[in-house]
Amino acid sequence: MEASFTDDVSRERRLLKHVRDNVHGNIYLDPLILKFIDTEQFQRLRDLKQLGLVDMVYPGAVHSRFEHSLGVYWLAGKAVETIKKYQGSQLDIEHSDVQTVKLAGLLHDVGHGPFSHLFERGFLPAVRKGSEWSHENMSVKMIDYIVDQHHIDMDSEILKKVKEMITASRENALQNGVNGKRFLYDIVANGRNGIDVDKFDYIVRDSRACGLGCNFQSERLMETMQVMGDEICYRATDYLTIHKLFATRADLHRTVYTHAKVKAIELMVIDALIKADPCLAISSSAQEPSEFWKLDDSILKTIETSRQQELNEAKELIQRIRRRELYQFCNEFSVPKDMLEHFKDITAQDIVCSQKNGGITLKEDDIVVSNVKIDLTRGRKNPLERISFFQDYESTEKFSIEDDRISHLLPAFYQDVIVRVYSKKPELVEAVSEAFENFQIETYGQKAQVHATSEKKKRRICR
Repeated sequence: MEASFTDDVSRERRLLKHVRDNVHGNIYLDPLILKFIDTEQFQRLRDLKQLGLVDMVYPGAVHSRFEHSLGVYWLAGKAVETIKKYQGSQLDIEHSDVQTVKLAGLLHDVGHGPFSHLFERGFLPAVRKGSEWSHENMSVKMIDYIVDQHHIDMDSEILKKVKEMITASRENALQNGVNGKRFLYDIVANGRNGIDVDKFDYIVRDSRACGLGCNFQSERLMETMQVMGDEICYRATDYLTIHKLFATRADLHRTVYTHAKVKAIELMVIDALIKADPCLAISSSAQEPSEFWKLDDSILKTIETSRQQELNEAKELIQRIRRRELYQFCNEFSVPKDMLEHFKDITAQDIVCSQKNGGITLKEDDIVVSNVKIDLTRGRKNPLERISFFQDYESTEKFSIEDDRISHLLPAFYQDVIVRVYSKKPELVEAVSEAFENFQIETYGQKAQVHATSEKKKRRICR
């Protein structure tokens, strides 16, 4: 009997492969996981940078969706195994549940397009008005495509749950998990309160790649979490660790993901893709998995090296990026918090209409406006209010922590909206800056920006 058990363990270990990850160390891959990894559709993630175009400003940010997906797979497995270790019999957690959560972690980003979220939030809405395309929904389609194309034999119920877990963060996601195990759907993509292993991985991975410090420790939360009332709850003493998770994410958005120069480059790439779309049918390729998996970040090189006349305008924009002849950042301001509730996105037309009589007449196509929203995952609300806590492991009740019970050093307001204005041509910076200042005075009765646009920038004709 003992020899048989040893043989089974030895056989299982022989079937595992491992890769060395620079964040989590050794990651072990079982045969079913490898069936998905060893497909051209999943390997495509190697050619998608996790942070899109951020490496143009932070040169170290060249890590891919591939390594992030492995990281989320590993953390998802650790999270569900921890719950199983302490509450497995109580919650009826089976091996199939563990396998399902791990697969959801591995495949959650397989539907991402080129350049991270730029593709679905910037490019597709511009060329397909009213588009509701999302990388989560494409991930679901891509999973079905991979299973069909590679004849992967797996339980249909597990496959269904994997797809549901991937879309669980979206507003229309299921409210009740299969067999009542709703807590399993909060591990990879948590639509309930925003705490999930996807964030656990990318916050540490992105911070490290960009050379930033990160003192958030996901291990503390995963080791102490407990399921109560079909929901993953956290010890009340860990509320500062959870706040740190959201605060670090917001800081990454402000200093990295929405960096003013990163946004300038993104805006230029969006314009280049829009100009190239009629020729390359990029947006059409995003509709079917059979074509979509062929799209990756190399689309820029395809445009840049093409000899087709129809791509000349798009090619010129990409060459400007290479030469660092970027759209010029004119200025920005944070929308006053008492104005946020009724805020509507500022447009290029708003800035043009604010221009006073002058020597240069601005056109809408001369200006790009970026409306950047940064929050702690719940807009203007405190994210801790939706998280359930418990006092100690003997507790049978869960509770939320209200604002007035939290440290007064933490913020009382949870969202910033930053309006940034760019000039597509360096010689128009002065005119655009003045029109932007006029807009602020007309709208808010004052210039809301922190500092004036420098005279040097206003008069700069080239880089």
